[in-house]
Amino acid sequence: MMNEIENDVFYDLAEKYDPDPEYHFVGEVDYHLLTDDRPYEGMSSHREALRFVFDRFKAKHEEEEMERAGAGCGGGTEDPWVCDVDRAQAVPLTPQELFYCPNIVRTDYYGNVWYDAEWVPNDENIGTAVPYWYALMEPVHGGKHKPEDFRKVNAVLFPNGTDALDIYEWTTDWADFFDAGHEWYGACCWSIYDRSMDRYAVLLVSATD
Repeated sequence: MMNEIENDVFYDLAEKYDPDPEYHFVGEVDYHLLTDDRPYEGMSSHREALRFVFDRFKAKHEEEEMERAGAGCGGGTEDPWVCDVDRAQAVPLTPQELFYCPNIVRTDYYGNVWYDAEWVPNDENIGTAVPYWYALMEPVHGGKHKPEDFRKVNAVLFPNGTDALDIYEWTTDWADFFDAGHEWYGACCWSIYDRSMDRYAVLLVSATD
């Protein structure tokens, strides 16, 4: 059975970036840490980790809709929350691919940052997947984060290093959660199993302006 990890030193670090205790955000990345008492079975276990996270999202959405309906604000079953984890498709990533982080080349007077990276935000990238480094370092609103923040977050999240990580990047056309990201900033879904700690991390991105 999959379970959420309720207390972890990573949450203490995330709170320094976003003090909302209900969520664990750094930049635009929403982090979920899970354990499972069943044996690890590769991609199917990753899918179950996604299912656990999104079942909780769906339950919360339905609860909020019922509260709205009870208050005479509409909602309820008129606006079901669509999610079909079984439709999600995945490709494996190496740690080097996911945790790549460019260097800052320059920062202008207005705080705009340029990196020595091949990926740059432009009109062609609107609503697509963004690199993990960008999602953490370049949030839509609020202050930007630096490469040292990226490295610090991942060092705390994966204290035994990245050699024992199994990583999948998932499509994002199977849940309403990603609609905002498809509109502008980008939508991403990664699942990571840390064999050294026997735990999962689900990383989600979906934001717009």
